[in-house]
Amino acid sequence: MTSLKKAILEWFGYSRRERRSTLILLVILIIVIGIGYLVPSHEIQPKDLSWVLAAPDSIKGMNPVISTDTSVHFLFDPNSASFDTLIHLGLSEKQARTLISYRNKGGKFNKPDDLKKIYGIDEMTSARLIPLIDIQKSSKVKRSFHADSSFYRKSIVMIDLNRTDSATLDKLPGLGPILSSRIIKYRKILGGYVSAEQLKEVYGLQEATYNLLAGKVFADSSFIKRIDINRASPKELSKHPYLDRYDIQAILKYRELKGIISNPGELIDNKVLTAYKTKKISPYLKF
Repeated sequence: MTSLKKAILEWFGYSRRERRSTLILLVILIIVIGIGYLVPSHEIQPKDLSWVLAAPDSIKGMNPVISTDTSVHFLFDPNSASFDTLIHLGLSEKQARTLISYRNKGGKFNKPDDLKKIYGIDEMTSARLIPLIDIQKSSKVKRSFHADSSFYRKSIVMIDLNRTDSATLDKLPGLGPILSSRIIKYRKILGGYVSAEQLKEVYGLQEATYNLLAGKVFADSSFIKRIDINRASPKELSKHPYLDRYDIQAILKYRELKGIISNPGELIDNKVLTAYKTKKISPYLKF
């Protein structure tokens, strides 16, 4: 046995120091491997695009499960939502046209349940959309009864953030020429306001100032400028404040592989954008 051991040692040529070093390295390797099994791996983050690095042939062999629900869930006002917004919410073209026709004929949504009055919108669709309805205060001129006469007079005029100018905004409480100018500038950067609450994103506009403006301004989303997500250049995408460079890289890479992005839900399902980011940017996208 001793001669066999000696022969093995002579064959490999290890000295006592080398054998000790090898043993230490082996112990370290076992510890590292053991930690890999004991410590749970992190979940894949929304910007994990490792799947797009697969070779084209392997991508062709994939058979992904595609969701049939192409709607996106975000708050909307049925009194001002545009045709594209209604489509993004999951309504068919016929249902969206019927709702807009109802508005054009003088119909108004005073409470979320009024959606049930629209012909062609089934109970399941109504149940899904009613919790998302956020009816803004009326954009029409309010009238109050004059105590000394039998006629009505104008009392409050709501200002549309997408059609007003800085001079008009300057007259509102809490706003001066600087903030008014910033509101107009941010409107240009955004492509228009979807909601009056976006005023909170204007640099220097405090919560107290926003509270003073609430009920005096609204945003008609039909005037916003949309970006064609399937054709926009990196420079065009980078101009929107809701997209950072990682979002843009993810969109371009996915567009390069997929070709056409059909709806906002596709961005979420394939982890191109987070659900939160998609909700914010989708009103500004054209598919």
